[in-house]
Amino acid sequence: MNQLSDRKWFIVGIFILIGIIYIVRLFYIQVIDDTYKLDARNQAFRYKTEYAIRGYIYDRKGKLLVYNEAAYDLMVLPKEVKDLDTLDFCELLGITKEAFIKKMKKATQAPNSPRRESIFEKQLSPKEYASLQERLYRFKGFWVQARTLRKYPKKIAAHTLGYIGEVDKAIAEKNPYYKDGDYIGVSGIEKTYEKVLRGKKGMRIMMVDVHNREKGSYMDGIYDTASVAGLPLTTTIDADLQEYGEKLMQNKIGSLVAIDPQTGEILAIVTSPTYDPNLLVGRARNKNFGLLLQDTIGNPLFNRSTMASYPPGSTFKLIMSLIGMHEGVLTKDTRYPCARGYPPLGGRPKCHPHAAPQDLHGAIGTSCNSYFSYVFKSVIDDKKFHDTYKAYQNWRDIAMSFCLGTKTGSDLANELRGNVPSIKYYDKVFGKGVWKASTVISLGIGQAEMGITPLQNANLVAIIANKGWYYTPHIVKAINGNENDTLLDRFKVKHNTMITDTAIYNEVIRGMAKVVESGTAASLKIEGIPYCAKTGTAQNPHGKDHSVFVCFAPKDNPKIAVGILIENAGFGATWAGPIARLMMEKYLKGEITRPDLEKRMLEADLIHKGKLPAEKEKH
Repeated sequence: MNQLSDRKWFIVGIFILIGIIYIVRLFYIQVIDDTYKLDARNQAFRYKTEYAIRGYIYDRKGKLLVYNEAAYDLMVLPKEVKDLDTLDFCELLGITKEAFIKKMKKATQAPNSPRRESIFEKQLSPKEYASLQERLYRFKGFWVQARTLRKYPKKIAAHTLGYIGEVDKAIAEKNPYYKDGDYIGVSGIEKTYEKVLRGKKGMRIMMVDVHNREKGSYMDGIYDTASVAGLPLTTTIDADLQEYGEKLMQNKIGSLVAIDPQTGEILAIVTSPTYDPNLLVGRARNKNFGLLLQDTIGNPLFNRSTMASYPPGSTFKLIMSLIGMHEGVLTKDTRYPCARGYPPLGGRPKCHPHAAPQDLHGAIGTSCNSYFSYVFKSVIDDKKFHDTYKAYQNWRDIAMSFCLGTKTGSDLANELRGNVPSIKYYDKVFGKGVWKASTVISLGIGQAEMGITPLQNANLVAIIANKGWYYTPHIVKAINGNENDTLLDRFKVKHNTMITDTAIYNEVIRGMAKVVESGTAASLKIEGIPYCAKTGTAQNPHGKDHSVFVCFAPKDNPKIAVGILIENAGFGATWAGPIARLMMEKYLKGEITRPDLEKRMLEADLIHKGKLPAEKEKH
């Protein structure tokens, strides 16, 4: 009996042990290890990211510049792909078997995995989606996810609007909001205002049957999260003026920027050559991007407005005039000789023939190189500083207060600072204590190592139009219709330069008016609109000189300031000046009174046609 009793408890103990093992195992599977749970869910559920609608972008008058168009990504979960007719699938998508193998391999390798969904084929058009959807139920493990692509109805302002692209691994690892396959603003407004435009993603949990067909939302969607659309932006751009500027700049290399000096709002910003922004959208994006990169003559992807640094040339003489009067070494009546060049250095820098000596207004009107070389030397040799370095640093500080050699702080992506050479730089080049005003005399006429961007050039003339103050140039006017959004507060702060005496600006403005009345831009008058300007010819060590022009109109209560540079186009009054004049008239009058001038600018091809017509006026 004792043996039977012992055997009974032994058998009971075995069953209890087996029971405990099962309980522990079930606990591990159901509570600790969620692999089986996920497998079960993945068989029954599909987690679909609901991408937010990206915010629309409008011009200052409400014209649509950027909107969204439906597109679809073909998703894959490799672990669920079973009994696939590869040839039929490849035929449906229009891809080769080799391409299929490559894509499946990518879907299973890190950072992807067989248990993780990823994009198999991206950005299918609505037509491709309709064709695919009819037969997709036959291919287990594949489904379609909706998203949107950007579209551009007017095909303008490509560099300013920018484009979006896939998030790279570094961004995805750094920012948990993004994951592989997401899109992000890469350049332009799309980049600067990414957080505003992108909105917020949502998630939908869908039930699927054994045939990979969706059977509706899980629990009627109570666990779904809705996406939140991105906010619309109203830009400062005048779409009509922008389009007109791009037409005028066609077949020319350079940049044009127009600013409302009273607000700092950018009315038009043109980089030429440009491209149709629709080229960098959809499945053809990579191919088109490569083709644009191959254009090494015009470099259409390069944003010259904010990233190209050019010598300002004679337009810098306006700053030299202001600094000279501010420092007390120049008056409107000061006269300097000119013998087709700067006499103390044997006629270098050279100058073009004109009456001499001139007073300040005449020197600005005729753009005398000798005059402003004298002005620069008088500023750097000013005895009140008793030191070349102190005088030079003072000159540099004043110039930089006009946003030269420093970023303007605009909301344009990838803005560069240009260059106003430092003492440290010249010490390195010439030796400490060796150089002096005559060594770097070309700075007085905007040459040597001086470099400014077209945006800075337009802002410079806007500052003169305002007589010493400016608002930071900007491209966005309102967010979701709100002009008082806190993101835009910094564009309402008035900035002052180191020169605040309006009497000094008045003298320079009189000189700029003389440029149009009887000077180097006398052929570019606008009937009924007196305006101020300065022509420039920026010397280019790599080829033909650049054509430069800055202006604002009207002379009193100015509403538009324009800075323009055309590469390798020679004198400022020949090409840059006419385009700037047409832009101002178009904006202020809505019509053009010089169709002959307009026709010549529209038809001119300065890229592909060898030599330019003979030119008479310099500077």
